[in-house]
Amino acid sequence: MSFDLTEKRYIKETGLEARISRIVEPVANGLGFSLVRVKITQENGMTLQIMAEDEKGRFTIVNCETLSKDLSPVLDVEDPIDREYHLEVSSPGIDRPLVRKRDFESYIGHEAKIELADMINGRKRFRGFIKGVDDEAVTITLPDAPGGTDPDHRLLLSTLAEAKLVMTDALMEKARLDQEAHPIDDEDTETVEYDDTEDSEEIH
Repeated sequence: MSFDLTEKRYIKETGLEARISRIVEPVANGLGFSLVRVKITQENGMTLQIMAEDEKGRFTIVNCETLSKDLSPVLDVEDPIDREYHLEVSSPGIDRPLVRKRDFESYIGHEAKIELADMINGRKRFRGFIKGVDDEAVTITLPDAPGGTDPDHRLLLSTLAEAKLVMTDALMEKARLDQEAHPIDDEDTETVEYDDTEDSEEIH
């Protein structure tokens, strides 16, 4: 599967997070990384979480440091947040968000939780196993479908609001095998935090 830095993200941010993603994405792409998600939380007063990945769907501590150091001066100039905040750069993690077509392709057979922007047949939330994906939709198989009904649901990618893998033994085993095939020297947790008002750096 080819790695396209600019492959369309079907799940995107809104408001301030969308503005920040437009600042962050070119910087990440310039370093050879794909942006996964931008999220603002109230943790530690306010935290700006930037999630990115390399061509293997991971992000090492070295990658986190590289992106953080290139992002910090750009964010200082653009100044999208009008208060003090912590910058946190991290990998997608094992139970990662699914934001692009390739994410669903990579995890066919694994369990996911999907929420739609609008209801279809009176339902917005689905939890089941990824059966397949094409250019327009992902098909998910619901294990709890009532008897006599089709357990497969075809959900248009353009209607997705949230999608995330469910932590399962199968997913943990896939992560273990991926690690064996592509070992890294970093610690298991791949997160770097910077305070926008200080020179201090925190690595977890």
